[in-house]
Amino acid sequence: MRVYFLSYKPAILKLNGLYVGGIDLFERHIEIDIADSVHAEIVPGENLQPVNFFINEQLLFQPPPYLDVYLMEGEALIYVREYGNKNVSLSLIAQTRFCGNLITVFSQGGVFLSSEGAEYSLLPLPSKFIRAEFEEKTLAGMPVLAVRGANSLLIISDRGKRLFMNDVESAEFGETLEIRAAFETCTAAKAECSYGYDGDKLSLLKSKTVETRPPEKNILHFAFFESVLTCADYVNYLDDELKAKAGALKDYLGDFVSVTVPTEKFYAEHGDIRAAGLVYPKAANLFEVRYFAVDISGDKITNVFPVE
Repeated sequence: MRVYFLSYKPAILKLNGLYVGGIDLFERHIEIDIADSVHAEIVPGENLQPVNFFINEQLLFQPPPYLDVYLMEGEALIYVREYGNKNVSLSLIAQTRFCGNLITVFSQGGVFLSSEGAEYSLLPLPSKFIRAEFEEKTLAGMPVLAVRGANSLLIISDRGKRLFMNDVESAEFGETLEIRAAFETCTAAKAECSYGYDGDKLSLLKSKTVETRPPEKNILHFAFFESVLTCADYVNYLDDELKAKAGALKDYLGDFVSVTVPTEKFYAEHGDIRAAGLVYPKAANLFEVRYFAVDISGDKITNVFPVE
């Protein structure tokens, strides 16, 4: 089986104790016999903890929590999503009192937010909150606490509950919460969402996805599948005949969560077709990639079909 390796931080890869090479966010692969149960060790820099695991059948059905595994046609991709920190000493990042709650962001082998008040909660945070900042806001006439870490926003209620956490470009607090968030797509799409607040939870009132630039012709099919995923105006990619079936496309394609470029092996087996890999969740940290292709006439899609 061809196995690809990705790591969110630059690292070195060892297989059965032997140095193989460096890995990062650029896909690198090696042929491995899964039946051999090869031992893999991935060692990052920045004083982070290495991870190790066996590449075998069990990994392809039940990955450990720090890995994401993607299953493809006779191939697998292993992505190291997180590493532990060797420094496990407690370090205070930010702390404030808010509506009777003591809100603390701290690091201890990772970044966490604790809320102590009528109830206690502990929330793991992305590493970008390592320089967290607090700001008290009013939403629908009620106090909330905005916690910012780089481009991420976490909103805490007056009872210390998490209301919202996501990457955002902008956020406006008023009678409603107005969020603008960017998607990593061919068209640099933006989501514009409006939320209502009842003092207990946020409710989505309306949303739209705006594609801010047209796709290049050679990646039109990727832009189309991303447009379906992000609920943009994907109908605009279809020819007149296919537009009549546009409402059934989401059910036809299913609940995929991302769009990926087919592998070199895929193109070697299927030729240079206009295909994309759609990623579907199978279990915790486990995903299946299914390939769909399109026919194009002029600059419009005339057919969408699975690649067998």
